[in-house]
Amino acid sequence: MAAHFAGNIWQVGLGLILIPLYIKFLGIASYGLIGVLVTLQVLFGLFDAGLANTLNREMARRSALPRQEQEMRNLLRTLETLYWSIALAVGIAIVSLSPILAHHWIQSDQLTRPTVEQALFIMGIIIIFQMPIGFYSGGLLGLQKQVLLNVINACMNTLRDVGAVLILWLVSPTIQAFFLWQLVITATTAFLLAFFLWRRLPVAEDRAVFQIRLVQGIWKFSAGMSGIAILGTILSQLDKVIVSKILSLEMFGYYMLASVVAMSLVRVFTPVFLSIYPRLTQLVSLDDQEGISELYHKSCQLVAVLILPVAIVISFFSYEVILLWTQSEITAERTHLILSILVWGTALNGLIHPPYALQLAFGWTQLSVLKNVIAVILLAPLTIYTTARYGAAGAASLWLLLNVGYVVFEIPIMHRRLLRNEMWRWYGQDVGAPLIAGLLFAGLGRYFFHGSGSSFVTLLYVMVISLCTLGITVVSVPTMRSRLYDRFLKTKLEF
Repeated sequence: MAAHFAGNIWQVGLGLILIPLYIKFLGIASYGLIGVLVTLQVLFGLFDAGLANTLNREMARRSALPRQEQEMRNLLRTLETLYWSIALAVGIAIVSLSPILAHHWIQSDQLTRPTVEQALFIMGIIIIFQMPIGFYSGGLLGLQKQVLLNVINACMNTLRDVGAVLILWLVSPTIQAFFLWQLVITATTAFLLAFFLWRRLPVAEDRAVFQIRLVQGIWKFSAGMSGIAILGTILSQLDKVIVSKILSLEMFGYYMLASVVAMSLVRVFTPVFLSIYPRLTQLVSLDDQEGISELYHKSCQLVAVLILPVAIVISFFSYEVILLWTQSEITAERTHLILSILVWGTALNGLIHPPYALQLAFGWTQLSVLKNVIAVILLAPLTIYTTARYGAAGAASLWLLLNVGYVVFEIPIMHRRLLRNEMWRWYGQDVGAPLIAGLLFAGLGRYFFHGSGSSFVTLLYVMVISLCTLGITVVSVPTMRSRLYDRFLKTKLEF
């Protein structure tokens, strides 16, 4: 888990540092095109048919069982062949549709249509190599090779992001040059991950072969994961697709800027999910109910401590955060409300990730499929209406509403089947205590903040409030409190 955190913190920090430089070289409209690429990557990732998560689960499950070496290698070869076929088809589709997308989807007065078409063309090729990255990453995570995966990702992402700035500065400050560099690094990353995944598989007597029968044994779980992925992707990207269509590319750029900050929380809670999911799967295979409960609640409390202080402070000081980051009052004014809404939606989404990992460990995908079907039916028309009427803030509010629904309705339903009688422990100890403690302290900090000082004073004030809010939330959860007691207070008393 430490490797996940280190890698993700590095990526978040690097991205937040370099994004203002991207905007400086390219402008906010071209930055909006980068947001389009991100949206397309996520949207077309839904065509993986759940194969990445299936590979993760199967590698974790089979690695705990004896004499599975040949089966693991054959399974990887089979799923790999299917995955590359899907990625190639998706990429060709985007390349072929680039003129239509440039004409009918992207709304831009600042960029020429040929520029947008060329950018979309390159995006299609990028996605061909981007999709397998998630697949091979899932395999390495299933083998619990988190350190190796994060070293590769940190190195390649650094090369990608820093190299992009150098390309824009020294070669050509155009969106085409930016995307071509992304293509080179993305392709290299995909092949590196493939190489190391094959090297880390257990050695078998025979060469890996394509065996469709292996898919037949896991198709139900894969189909469930596919349904979850498709619906989840629609829900997470619906606001961005609608904003990019209804509003200008410039406004979409501001929306994506707020989204980048809000979604940085994903980098915080994803390491916990990726670490506990394989372990929960193994515990379920061993039918260790006590171990499952202990790991589940510890991970829920850890996620709450990691993301709630950040979300609370960012939501209360969103204008100051954007202003300190971009040094632009116009950007801060147009972005801060969107950020406050989005960051709460993302925080609530993070809180339900350990429960989601528990469901997947038991192979129970129906609940996630059902909740997302209902959400798509209800939220799709609402998002169109709120965006047209209230702009970007209206679109952001639907992301918040979606995740409020998850917390209110999904948790009780899940705990009627899994870890019965432990629902109120989740609402009270795992989530409620750190949430209330953080809100009270940071709320007082916001109340006494007048905003009349220099940038340095504002930065110092926000940092102090952040650290204190973190401290309050840490001592409010039982797991962290007992660890602090055992490590510090108990030691002093015994001394």
